Amino acid sequence: MRLNHNSYEIFDFMRSRSAIGVLSKIIITIPPINLRMIIGVMGPEGSYSERAAKLWARKNGLRGAEFHYFADIEDAFLAAVGGKTDISVVPVENSIEGSVGVTLDLLLENEAVIIGEIVVKIEHCLLSKGEPEKIRVILSHPQGLAQCRHFLKTHFPEAELRSTGSTSHAARLAGEFEEMAAIASPEAAERYGLKILLSNVQDRKENHTRFIVVRGGEKVLSGKIKGKADSGEKLNTVFGRNAEHKLCSETETGTENSSSYAFKTSLIVYLEKDRPGALYEPLGFFAKRGINLTKIESRPSKKELGDYYFYIDLEGNISDVLIKDALEDIKSKASKKSRSSTLKVLGSYPAFKK
Repeated sequence: MRLNHNSYEIFDFMRSRSAIGVLSKIIITIPPINLRMIIGVMGPEGSYSERAAKLWARKNGLRGAEFHYFADIEDAFLAAVGGKTDISVVPVENSIEGSVGVTLDLLLENEAVIIGEIVVKIEHCLLSKGEPEKIRVILSHPQGLAQCRHFLKTHFPEAELRSTGSTSHAARLAGEFEEMAAIASPEAAERYGLKILLSNVQDRKENHTRFIVVRGGEKVLSGKIKGKADSGEKLNTVFGRNAEHKLCSETETGTENSSSYAFKTSLIVYLEKDRPGALYEPLGFFAKRGINLTKIESRPSKKELGDYYFYIDLEGNISDVLIKDALEDIKSKASKKSRSSTLKVLGSYPAFKK
């Protein structure tokens, strides 16, 4: 049975700060939740996205999840937005190569909510049916090739490097010819009957990728922040029905600071360009309240050269008074400007904990 609206409310509550505050006072063993959740990942089988999704499901006590595999990040992401999956797990950041731009763009352009994150250690292996001396072509996802750049240049300087949609796709293709090899996971080697010629071939051993868990639906908080335009249009902020209820219920319980369980909030800010101090203003509202920003990333708006939006991660929950006040200040300040800006809160969710 697929998840319905009520199932999401129960699941979200079990993960919320309010639930943690209540359940932490009760000594009880809760069995894993048996829900036939459909989870979208980048495929085919044996991908790091699949590993991340399985780890997240296990950490959240979800049994019986069904995995649907997609050709690339965009297809997996849009499957959640369009309701083809209950959630999808997509990469957003790598410790070596940085942010995954396509994921940040999809978060801006679509109605998606981040409900979780998971960090996976990347253990690239060189996989093949043949022997190392026979390898003429090496396949992998562009990120995989980039993360093994020095290794490939040193050990296979003459090999042709080809990009694929995922590391597991590379492994599946490499199984067709002995002259082909793939940079992929140990799981992919087992899944496609390949030999692991070399393990941990990434240039830096501490290689981790952060994945986010997204679902489609109403926005947590988004909308155009309008200045005093000729039309006199007021600030237009849209709260999703469920998000508004959660804000009230969590605040009323007084649990914002009662739990040590760490939350993270992600948001996107679009600012008018070519104005001194434009970026400082929203950052200053967080700084003066002691709110720690863990990530700031600029991305082209694709409108014109030099025009950017900013993806921001910060510590805390949108129900925290200080964070709500900071967001209100950002909206109030922007409403006084002549050019519209955009504030889009993507979600508050439990921060990854090892």
